[in-house]
Amino acid sequence: MSVSVRNAGRGDEALILGFIKELAEYEKLAHEAVATPDQLARTLFCDNPKVFALIAEQDGAPVGFALYFFNFSTFLGKHGIYLEDLYVKESCRGAGAGKALLAELARIAVENDCGRLEWSVLDWNAPSIAFYKSLGAAPMDEWTVYRLAGEGLADLARAAS
Repeated sequence: MSVSVRNAGRGDEALILGFIKELAEYEKLAHEAVATPDQLARTLFCDNPKVFALIAEQDGAPVGFALYFFNFSTFLGKHGIYLEDLYVKESCRGAGAGKALLAELARIAVENDCGRLEWSVLDWNAPSIAFYKSLGAAPMDEWTVYRLAGEGLADLARAAS
């Protein structure tokens, strides 16, 4: 079976949303997946996008995706890539699509003089953790992710007024 990776383009919104919903279901977070195809189209395929997506295809059929954006490390003085989502259909795992997506992201990072490629993984997701470690990725155990969302985000925004 042949795996290839391509940039997502207009018309891939429903496909990407389908992958997002499957990922959310896998991560037991389906209730949080509220994006729409129109939102994805406006964000991914606008004149000056801030977020990008790749599609993995196996023998010409879409089997997974990666959604990423560029961030910046003040310590390195360089951009990096943050991988927001990586997903491969369960029936297609183990055939190289995940590795192909990450390899393409690594190529994009190197091509853009990025200092790193990073992402988060749920601590219970042992298969993904083992896969990432097999590629040479290392956990950042000393860091804790914090998030402001919903009312907390709105409250803090009002405090800036």
